[in-house]
Amino acid sequence: GRGSWLRGRLMQELGIALWEWLFDGPVGQSLAHSQGIALGQNQPLRLHLEIRDPGLIALPWEIMQPQPGKPAIALGEQVIFSRTTSDVDALKLLPLQSELQILLVLGEAAPHPGPGAKNLQLQQEADTLAAVIQQGSARARSHDVIRATSIHTLVQPTAAELLDALATGRHNLFFYAGHGVPAPDGGLLFLRSQVTLNGTELAQALVHSGVVLAAFNACWGAQPAQQNHQAIPRSSLTEVLIHHGVPSVLGMRDSIADEEALTFIAAFTKAISEQHSIDHAVAIARQELVTLYKFNQPAWTLPILYLHPDFDGNSSPLSLEAKS
Repeated sequence: GRGSWLRGRLMQELGIALWEWLFDGPVGQSLAHSQGIALGQNQPLRLHLEIRDPGLIALPWEIMQPQPGKPAIALGEQVIFSRTTSDVDALKLLPLQSELQILLVLGEAAPHPGPGAKNLQLQQEADTLAAVIQQGSARARSHDVIRATSIHTLVQPTAAELLDALATGRHNLFFYAGHGVPAPDGGLLFLRSQVTLNGTELAQALVHSGVVLAAFNACWGAQPAQQNHQAIPRSSLTEVLIHHGVPSVLGMRDSIADEEALTFIAAFTKAISEQHSIDHAVAIARQELVTLYKFNQPAWTLPILYLHPDFDGNSSPLSLEAKS
């Protein structure tokens, strides 16, 4: 309808304005030169955007496009887009792994969940998520090289149960779905009633466990906390985790509908199983959202990917090595 058309038109105009603002002058010339080199090598160009002003983090940089008719920066095949930050701890050297070993955590679904059937509902949601992940992996099996997938699920764990599961060091992917709130220390995850875990505590556990990707279906994950109506520097969950040395973090810029989130997770898991790098897998999953829910809908703009600057995007995400 007209509302959808108008929303798409406004998204396009904002995307062009952001492009013109960022790639004005020498920066745009450098991008064009780098694209030429990448094209000559028959490789995509990996573009990592560092946003140092916390007040600009909430902007949807993923929708940048050079002009009408050209794809948005996060949807193109020639440029693989992610965000980053240079204020980071060093990466931990990880061993090679051939299996996706996922820790799937479901926390509180709402600030004040009701008693009774809530746990059953969450278990059903966990089962659905696990099935979608397995489905994505299974869809990749027509390819010659795939990864097996195992899933360990925790539903409303205590903080100790979650940290103990990470301490085993078995998991390389961490998926969280649940409620949380922004806060200066990377926000608070509501694991269950009266039980929270802040971003800094989680970051330390993820780094020690060797997790390569932490993904969050929580509407605040990629947003900084506010104080006196000002964004607090390095306060978003995604930034805090990257700062502490997690190689890659995927958070949501805003809330995403369940159906759209499941579509994204299935497409992302399929791409990872097919040996695509994490940033490329996110781009493939975004395109799936565009195909099913159309460009005019905001779903494809909501996942925000941060990569550690020493993450080698050309290597397999589960074959991570620190750059020398």
